[in-house]
Order: sequence, then C-alpha cells, then structure tokens
Amino acid sequence: MNWISNILQVFRIAELRNKVLFVLGILLVFRLMANIPIPAIDAVKLQQFFESNQLLGLLNVFTGGALDNLSIVMLGVGPYITSTIVLQLCTMIFPPLERLYKEEGEQGKQKFNQYGRILTVPFAFLQGYGFLTLLGRQQILGAFSPLVLLSTLFTIAAGTIFLMWLGELMSEKGIGNGVSLIIFAGIVSSLPTSIRQLALTWDPTKLFAYVGFFLMAVVIIAGVVFITDARRNIPVSYAKRVRGNKLYGGSSTYLPLNVNPAGVIPIIFALSLLLFPTMIASFFQGSSGIAGTIASSVQRFLENQWAYGILYFLLVGVFTYFYTAVTFDPKAISTNLQKMGGFIPGVRPGSSTASFLYFILNRLLLIGAVFLGSIAVLPSVIQGLTGVTTLGFLVGGTSLLILVSVVLETVRQLRSQLQMREYESF
Repeated sequence: MNWISNILQVFRIAELRNKVLFVLGILLVFRLMANIPIPAIDAVKLQQFFESNQLLGLLNVFTGGALDNLSIVMLGVGPYITSTIVLQLCTMIFPPLERLYKEEGEQGKQKFNQYGRILTVPFAFLQGYGFLTLLGRQQILGAFSPLVLLSTLFTIAAGTIFLMWLGELMSEKGIGNGVSLIIFAGIVSSLPTSIRQLALTWDPTKLFAYVGFFLMAVVIIAGVVFITDARRNIPVSYAKRVRGNKLYGGSSTYLPLNVNPAGVIPIIFALSLLLFPTMIASFFQGSSGIAGTIASSVQRFLENQWAYGILYFLLVGVFTYFYTAVTFDPKAISTNLQKMGGFIPGVRPGSSTASFLYFILNRLLLIGAVFLGSIAVLPSVIQGLTGVTTLGFLVGGTSLLILVSVVLETVRQLRSQLQMREYESF
C-alpha cells in the first residue's frame, strides 16, 4: 500500500508533521467557533428554514457549515470568496485591473489579493445585515436594538476576517489551500449527522436501494476524480538562443489545459440564478394583479422537476464557457509564449497559436460543461431513483466537487514535499 507508506513518511518527517498538525489545530479552532451561536435563536425554526431554502443550503456549504446554527463565524469565508469572484469579473470591465491580475506577475497578484481582502469587510457587513434581517422577518431571531444589532454585525464581520486570516495562515505555513480546507472541514463535519440520520431512518425493505445508491456513489466519485485530474497537455518547444558564449533554450515542455478549468463556480452561478427568481416570486405570490400572476407562473414553472433540471443543466454549461472566458485568455498565453521564444510545434506563433488554443479549449470545455451539468443534477436524479435522501453529497453537487478538488490538491502538495526531500537526501 503505497499511500499508507506515504502517510507514515509524512509523520516521520518533523517539518511535514508540524505542518499537518498546525492545519488540524486551526481546523479544530474553526469547528469550535462554528458551534458558538449568537443569542436569541429559535433552533427548530432555523432548521426548518434551512431545509426549505436551497440557496441558504448552498451558502452554508461555503461558510463551512457555520451558517445553519448562526454561529459567530456564520458567514465563514463566504464574503472573501464573493469579493474574489467580483474582482475577477471586474477584470472584464476595467482594463487596469485586468493588467494588474494577468500581466504584472506575482507582485500584481499580491496587490489583487489585497484588494480582495479589503473588499471582504463591506461584503461581510452587507451579508450579515441581510441574513439577520431575513431571519428576523421569519421570526427565527428576536428583535434587536440598534446597539445590539451593530455589535452583532461587528462580531460577524470580525469572525469572517478571523477565518480569512486563519485560511491564509494555513496556506502559508501548512499544507494545501487554507480557504478550501475550511470549506472542506465544514462539509465533512456534517458526515456524522448524516450517518446518524441514515441509521435512524433505516428501512430493511430498501436494502437494494441503499446498495444501489452506494454503488452509484462509488462510480460517480471515481468519475469526478478522473475528470478533475484530467488535462490535455499541449507540447511547447523553445528556440535556441545564443547570448555571448552561452546557449539558452532548446528545451521542450507542455502547456496543461484542464478538462474542467472553471471548477465549481458555474454550478454556484447557475444555482444562484435559478433560486433568485424563486425567492422574488415567493414575496409576490400572495399579491393580486399582474405581479401575483407572474409570480405564480414562475413558481409553478420552477417547481416542475423536468423544467428545473433541464434549465439547471443548460445554465451550468453556459456559465462554464463564460467563467473560463473570464479567467483564461489564449491570446495572452500566445503573446507570452512568443516573448519567451516558445512555440507549439506545427503552429505559427502569434494569432495562429491563439486560434489553436481556442480550438482545443472549446473542445475541452464541451466535455467539462457536460460533466459539470451532469454532476449538478445527479443528486436529484439518484435520490429520486433510490429514495435515499441522506448523504446526498456523495452522488454529486457542489459539495462533492469541493471535497474531491481539496483532497487531490492537498495530496498533490504532500507528494511534492516528499519528492523534494527525497531529492535533497539524494
């Protein structure tokens, strides 16, 4: 068992062992904070409200499971993720921001990340106020005086900033991406509750349904791992250059293009866009006139499982292309290759290289879009076929993609650390 020997080797090396223990310690601090609730909560109404609202369920995933009990870190790293996505979208509108993100190297990315941290603070206040107001109208929270409301908002914002700091500490001094590990810990923390619920609702007559569910879960997880790790390697060669008495270049490498370059972002965008009309329609459904009629029509259309599933699948595909267009620019890659004396064998540098990259990328994105769309709708399909409603994150959705991506990235970093130490000892 090679992976067992790798784990043992990680704990034999003092530096790696300290990094792993440091990450586990910070995750323990996060889980302790996620179980300290703000006062005046009706726990029963809160649970019912989250079960009936898909959007808040999605947001609960990105807060690391801290939102469904309204803890002092109820927003988790959600505002930080929001600010990062907003800034990335703004690069399409503001050319100076695009140059900072794509052309100014490591220093430009550090400044871009600093803007994301600053923007996290107003987002934390806005999202915190929005949640408290929404839950207050649902009578889940008691009435707040202005002073108590202000102190609660400062506590919530401070919790978000503290988690952002912990995430960056893990990235800097630990193993893996800190923000992703916080989300990962929140998803995994719900596993014991799901297993307990499965045990309490166990029905021996549904044995074949449970076996079928877990077999499909294994196949789907294997497929997600395969697609997440899949990439198309485009060969790149560098011309030989003579400077003085030295010869540079002449080497060959490859440019990796992921089959799923957009990650989980298209699912988030598509689900948010689908649930937003539902929330707006629910506010106007009881009113009379044209607004009430339109709201009822929208509600009925989105309650149709076939219509909802097809629309969800198509939106995920559209956002896969859209987000990749924002974050990946073949023209800029072609220009950088040309500046460094690199070229793709059989393809002329410049615009021909950019066209070739566009062609390859569009073919890969078709596979990635179909994959993401399928993963998005699979939980509803499989739960409908088997009747098993617990452990739904094992058969698809945002949670499964995050779990697989974080595990693969962390394992990759551990392997690189081990290989680096093997070379040093050699």
